[in-house]
Amino acid sequence: MVRPADIALRARNEVTYVTACVRAGVVRPEPPRSFARNLRDVARYGFVGALPALAARRRGDRPGLIDERGTLTFSQLDRRANALANGWRAHGLRAGDGVAILARNHRGFVEATTAAARCGARVVLLNTDFAGPQIRDVAAREGVDLLVHDDEYATFLDGIEPRLGRWRAWTDDGAAAPGTLEALIARGSPAPPPRPASEAKLVVLTSGTTGTPKGAPRTVPKSLQPLGALLSVVPFRAGETTVVAAPLFHSLGFVQGQLALALGSTLVLRRRFDPAVLLDDLARHRASAVVVVPVMLRRVLALGDDAVAGRDLSALRIVFVAGSQLGAELCERTTAAFGPRVYNLYGSTEVAYATIATPADLAVEPGCVGRPPPGAVVRLYDDAGAPVTGPGHSGRIFVGNGFEFEGYTGGGSKETIDGLMSSGDVGHFDAAGRLFVDGRDDEMIVSGGENVFPAEVEELLHRHPAVEEAALIAVEDEAWGQRLRAFVVVRAGEQLGEDAVKAFVRENLARYKVPREAVFLDALPRNPTGKVLKRELAAIVV
Repeated sequence: MVRPADIALRARNEVTYVTACVRAGVVRPEPPRSFARNLRDVARYGFVGALPALAARRRGDRPGLIDERGTLTFSQLDRRANALANGWRAHGLRAGDGVAILARNHRGFVEATTAAARCGARVVLLNTDFAGPQIRDVAAREGVDLLVHDDEYATFLDGIEPRLGRWRAWTDDGAAAPGTLEALIARGSPAPPPRPASEAKLVVLTSGTTGTPKGAPRTVPKSLQPLGALLSVVPFRAGETTVVAAPLFHSLGFVQGQLALALGSTLVLRRRFDPAVLLDDLARHRASAVVVVPVMLRRVLALGDDAVAGRDLSALRIVFVAGSQLGAELCERTTAAFGPRVYNLYGSTEVAYATIATPADLAVEPGCVGRPPPGAVVRLYDDAGAPVTGPGHSGRIFVGNGFEFEGYTGGGSKETIDGLMSSGDVGHFDAAGRLFVDGRDDEMIVSGGENVFPAEVEELLHRHPAVEEAALIAVEDEAWGQRLRAFVVVRAGEQLGEDAVKAFVRENLARYKVPREAVFLDALPRNPTGKVLKRELAAIVV
């Protein structure tokens, strides 16, 4: 039974979402005819399919997307997506068919996702770091009928022949050769395609850092809630410029790319991340926002203080970071370099968003992940499913926001309690209601009868002046049951030995948190979103 209080809360939240969207410029007064067309497009295609059309109607001649090929206006982007959708329909693509996209950050990715949504397809975003066997496994499991890929991945696609073919999204010469998106766009009708028989779905894959990536589908939203919740905390504004360095196939990059379209802001993309090029783009395009994962910030800061200070970044207001743990040390260094512009989102592929830390939060507690935005609920539970309350008390993190995924395509889902979904992490709140993530619940070890999270020791090691980055995993130990093994990357020009690593931890943390051994590497293995691949660390023979 729905309680009156729940109805009142939902109504207040909806007002908050609309107010935030109006303030940001997503929603604004429209002529009746234009307003009716916008509603029609959203009802017809969902937001993913409709956003370029809405932006074209409002800001048609404004640069909508900039990549290595040049600039597309919003009107050009909208017409090209129509032509691609109509071309695919002529080849037999229908609502509910699976369209997999294996592409880097460029116009082809945006056009393909938009066109597939306008056809009512199941859009499967493939990780560009996948090997051939992973691509084949995912393609078979997700039911892929059409595959879009960059030329560089062709060698990984042997044996994958979807019934509606393979289409090349990026070619080095940019030619409209047979089998390319460019060729299909060139001869396709730029008129809006008809309404599909069913609404599009988006399948984002889990990171696969500890096993085979899983498909996490969700219906393409027709509500302002996801945008309104974000915009109520983060001051994105319409008609500006956003540089999205995070991969578009990841939920962070994808959502931020969609947000730029919703705002009518210019979206700047690069196929490969380069820290110096990123800073150049921010200055050249007078970007107001940049979207990154933490490891990208590390690479930018590794260029030195002069690299940031030497560029005009006065237009930059937002450094939006998510995808993996930011950590207090990196947050402090980023704030020192860029100023109080960091916004840190905590969430996951399955639960979407949970909390957002603002510059004000991070100035007080740089290690926190902030508070839930309007409409989101975050609670802690113990292993028995009982609520955990009170500042400083740790529990498993559960999230509710109305935008959680629908369950893995291969079967199964995340644990739920009281209608809230597990994020897979353990954390605690402080007295001000800010959330802190202590670590992954499946990474906690029991060493000498004490609970230990690798993340705490990793955060400490990142503060050592000779450590560039560090990661820890559990190893079996006869005396302690389990101990930690540290993998350390030493900063260029510095010297560090195993004894010094252990001594540093011993001086700052309890003795049962001291690693049993330290292994030194040139670099930590990471996926494209910056998460450390701990399964690869576990395979290293010591």
